[in-house]
Amino acid sequence: MWVFVFLVCLEFSIPVKAIPKECELQSILIWEEEHCNEFLSLEKQNLSEVGLPQTECQGMWDNLSCWSSSAIGKTVAVACPKFIFAITGKEGFVYRNCTSDGWSNSFPRHDVACGLDINNTIEDDKNTYYMNVKTMYTVGYGTSLVSLSIAIVIHCSFRKLHCTRNSIHIQLFMSFILRAVSVFAKDRVLFATEYIYHCNAYSAGCKFVMIFFQYCIIANYSWLLVEGLYLHTLLTISFFSENKYFWCYIALGWGSPLIIITAWSISRHLHEDMGCWDTNSNLGIWWIIKGPVIISIFINVLFFVSIIRILVSKLKTPDARGKEFNHYKRLAKSTLLLIPLFGVHYILFAFFPDDKSSLTMEIRIFFELALGSFQGFVVAVLYCFLNSEVQCEIKRKWRRWKLKKHFKRESRHSRNSTSTGGNGSTQVSLLTREQICVLPLGYETTQATQGKNSTAAVSTDSEEP
Repeated sequence: MWVFVFLVCLEFSIPVKAIPKECELQSILIWEEEHCNEFLSLEKQNLSEVGLPQTECQGMWDNLSCWSSSAIGKTVAVACPKFIFAITGKEGFVYRNCTSDGWSNSFPRHDVACGLDINNTIEDDKNTYYMNVKTMYTVGYGTSLVSLSIAIVIHCSFRKLHCTRNSIHIQLFMSFILRAVSVFAKDRVLFATEYIYHCNAYSAGCKFVMIFFQYCIIANYSWLLVEGLYLHTLLTISFFSENKYFWCYIALGWGSPLIIITAWSISRHLHEDMGCWDTNSNLGIWWIIKGPVIISIFINVLFFVSIIRILVSKLKTPDARGKEFNHYKRLAKSTLLLIPLFGVHYILFAFFPDDKSSLTMEIRIFFELALGSFQGFVVAVLYCFLNSEVQCEIKRKWRRWKLKKHFKRESRHSRNSTSTGGNGSTQVSLLTREQICVLPLGYETTQATQGKNSTAAVSTDSEEP
């Protein structure tokens, strides 16, 4: 019900659609061509009705200007095309001579007559910059995708790592993976060819890709918020059901972005259904996505300040060196590193104008795309590869695998010795000091000398607890 009320209010609050400048120029050029064809058709019809002879130079459209029919020896002048005037704001005229061989070339050139600087290399430099940024964030998202996939496999492979905290970490990993996949899908659709034109109507599949892309962006920031909320709840509430709250976290991380993206899609379809929905000319519609993202980052910053205050107060208590505090400190360290690293840069540039010609926009794009693409890799390093619990489980698994391999080799050697010795007794080599040091806790080393029970002891200890 509340979602319906929100959408109704949104319908009356968002202004009419705005047309991007490049799309407006294209529309002007198309309108001039249609207007010229109608004018030339009407001119030809009038000449035939009056009975005047056909002129030597027929009227034509040269993809820039409309030239009316003319007799030989005359010079025709036309004003600068309207779409060029919209760029330069300068008026001028272009001329053609009607000769016995037909129309001459236009003079002066359109760029000279209309004040258009074709030697301006700023746009070429910008295109080069954007292509370099695209290459950089492609490498970044690819690195993040691989590292996050490994991190998820590691967390799911060890049963001792299965808990609410790590389940939230896995959801955060998934949000970064979906963000990387959505970026690759978007680039596949929008940059399939070098010629990019987003003003015509695109298929529903293209718009669905953009919806999926925006959803993954919002979900990623939502799960960063969940990480901060979970840590703050863990530090402020002494007893709470993690399993009960986990489903609330799921609803916040995956459900709330679905509501936001639904409102954005409906508003986009009603007010700015242009191209592949990859441009954001209507700021009112764009703030449907941008607003919740900024709010989530702002709340995370508040959590950051509150957690710092709690940790400082705990450091002053006599039992600050307890095991419980070390657990909080380890969890806080990984989350607090994420909040300033992945939140502050966005909030710094969030309120800057979206002016593509400004240096601020280029810096913002570099931070949000180029450096932001490595977020997933940093998250995998903080929450998995540098996590002491994960490292301990990997080392324990590695020691058990080596121990199992060692006793298999000793068992084969024992069978061979029994078959050739002829004394009917099992021969087992004594373990060295280094081999004893790698044995798991609780393992009875005295059983290593008992050939009959050694195999049973190893098989029992090799099982996962």
